[in-house]
Amino acid sequence: MKNKYRILKIVVTVIILGLLLSFSLKRFSNEQITDNKISVKMSERTPVYFVDEKDIREIVRRENPSGKVGELNIPALEKKINSLPAVDSANVYLNLNGKLNLDIKQRVPVFRLNKDGKDFYVDERGTEFPISRTYSHPCMLVTGNVQPEEYKKLAELVEKIDKDDFSKKYFIGISKSKDSYSLLTSEGNYRVEIGDLENIDFKVKGFKTFVEKYLVYQDPQKYSMVSVKYQNQIVTTLNPYFKENDSILKAGKLELAKIPAQGMKRTEAKLKIAEEKKVNSSSAKPKESTKQKTHTKETKKTEKKTKAPAPSKPKPKAKVKIE
Repeated sequence: MKNKYRILKIVVTVIILGLLLSFSLKRFSNEQITDNKISVKMSERTPVYFVDEKDIREIVRRENPSGKVGELNIPALEKKINSLPAVDSANVYLNLNGKLNLDIKQRVPVFRLNKDGKDFYVDERGTEFPISRTYSHPCMLVTGNVQPEEYKKLAELVEKIDKDDFSKKYFIGISKSKDSYSLLTSEGNYRVEIGDLENIDFKVKGFKTFVEKYLVYQDPQKYSMVSVKYQNQIVTTLNPYFKENDSILKAGKLELAKIPAQGMKRTEAKLKIAEEKKVNSSSAKPKESTKQKTHTKETKKTEKKTKAPAPSKPKPKAKVKIE
């Protein structure tokens, strides 16, 4: 019985509302929808100005040229407003006194993405929508080949940065190179490499510790990159254009120059040992032949020595002519 009574109550309420609505429409059907009878409300928490109230009123005029209440197609008007790229949702309805109400919720950008030379916004749901010619919303700039499936995680990262005072102070942008993300900093020319979008809290905490215990005592121009993508370690890259790094970089180059020289010596020594082994392995037969050759040479020399010298011819006596 209770359920039947509830159902009956709901049906009666709907019928009464329908009668009141039809009565109000008949009463105000021929009345004009003036500006003071149009109420536009923006219901987003963060104020954005992609869609102006003037634009909404202009759409109402275009959808209802006659301006009469009875000729207004509310579902078509609502669909038209929802089709705007910067509108998240729209609710259009008439009051019993003939007043037109439009409750509009705009999309709030979490970050602005520059991809393949094009700029567009992305909201917290990972939905893309174009930038406006009349309004630019202040948000994090992201560059690189970011895939749509990464939008939500990237939006979560940006929201964490915005909520943390330390991160909000240091990080002004995000860039992606290949599959690795980096945070761009406001101090110095260095970037913070974080790798993928996993364990963001731990990585940001590691960078915060590095800044508080070491980087505050250094010149921010000293480094070109600080990497926190590796587990339990921080890797830094020196800035080659910072003058104070010249001596460190030269020392590093000298150390690197020694490594290939030692490697060359080792390879040369190995080659010599290999050649000696080859010679020793193949020296059995050639040695015999060389011994034979030397032996024959020696026998020839001895033979020459043993041969008797040929008898010398008597010298002719000098003839003296006496005149």
